Amino acid sequence: MILTLTTWTAVAFYALALAALLAALRGRLATQRAEPLALGLAAVAALSHGIHLWLGLWTPAGIDLSLFNAASLLGWLMAVMLIIAAVRQPLHSLGLIVYPFAALTLMLAEALGVPTASMVPVGESVDVHVIASVIAYAILGLASAQALLLAWQESALRRRRAGPIVGFLPPLQGMESLLFQLVASGFVMLSVALVSGWLFVDNLFAQDLVHKTVISMTGWLVFAGLLIGRSAAGWRGRTAIRWTLWGFALLAVAYFGSKIVLELILGRAA
Repeated sequence: MILTLTTWTAVAFYALALAALLAALRGRLATQRAEPLALGLAAVAALSHGIHLWLGLWTPAGIDLSLFNAASLLGWLMAVMLIIAAVRQPLHSLGLIVYPFAALTLMLAEALGVPTASMVPVGESVDVHVIASVIAYAILGLASAQALLLAWQESALRRRRAGPIVGFLPPLQGMESLLFQLVASGFVMLSVALVSGWLFVDNLFAQDLVHKTVISMTGWLVFAGLLIGRSAAGWRGRTAIRWTLWGFALLAVAYFGSKIVLELILGRAA
């Protein structure tokens, strides 16, 4: 009963936060009023979401990071990071993507999540790898959301149909700068996750882990190439958008793809 209450409270407030941003985007509510309103509503949603995760994931055997629980944790962490960062950075527009994503992952976890053997023990050295991985996924997930908004903004400006988008989103140059800030931060955490995986995860190239390891390393190379291209050749615009989305897609396939195969198809712990 408690889990159901926290679920629907979080979903309702995520929806209200999204509605406030959409009202600003459509010119029905001043952006200066909509942004703090959306942040406040999203904070209530994230609090309820966090309580749900605490009650549902924590077990005596460790933290249950089965497929839908892991997705819900990722959605929650993205929302929390956005709320904190948006206090000082013009990132409110990311809520257009992050808030519905967080709500969707929470509903999927509530409806389809089942206990599995995918337990992460607490208090062991592997915690460094798990924590760094989750943080890296969340930051790079925000970067991907930023890339999608940047693509939308570029397309609208190119077709001269920007309309209220111009007043709602930061200037194009600022959007690109925020994108690379997120990519750089996520890349650092992803590097920590991969190094700690080599140090603390037993047999990283075992049959169940080899695909996840290789694809994750490929994603790391994509983000490294993007940052090098930005520094050496001034990459921006569509090139930056494509590389960001491809990099995150590889990470999503590495982690969630392997979980889908092992948990839903083979019926084993991932």
